[in-house]
Amino acid sequence: MSRVGKNPVDVPEGVTVSHENNIFTAKGKLGELSFVTVSDVEMIMDDSLVRVKPRNNTKRAHKMWGTTRSLINNLVIGVSEGFRTELEIQGVGYKAQIQGKTLNLALGYSHEINFVVPEGIEIKTPSPTVIEISGADKQKIGQVASEIRGFRPPEPYKGKGIRYRGEHVLRKEGKKK
Repeated sequence: MSRVGKNPVDVPEGVTVSHENNIFTAKGKLGELSFVTVSDVEMIMDDSLVRVKPRNNTKRAHKMWGTTRSLINNLVIGVSEGFRTELEIQGVGYKAQIQGKTLNLALGYSHEINFVVPEGIEIKTPSPTVIEISGADKQKIGQVASEIRGFRPPEPYKGKGIRYRGEHVLRKEGKKK
């Protein structure tokens, strides 16, 4: 029995949900998101609740039960409140700057890195060493944050690089004389 799948998803005011032809759609103030559901899971929509349960007693249906509930919950939260991730830049001379739809990163290479911001994602740089990524799609935000972090991941000796806010980087001891 899925502990996650048993819990219903609360649909807040201002969000409308629909399920037609195996496509679940949520519309809210931050846009519209949808995903294709599997046929092993059935959705029951009440007034302001969405309940998910397996159609049959197969192993795949039980696996997809909690996953589908989590995806529905992420869609509902995304179109009503949105998601946000913050990245920190550490290192002398390392900085970020947003210009239009391009994020310019100076990360100690011989050239600047220009990252084009994808559609549906908003990036802000409140200071040169902080990058705020926000939007409605949780998966897309995580992917963008991972790509930006991949330009210069934190290294273990001095800790320089791009890291998630609050991420602990295991530090190593350097060479001894």
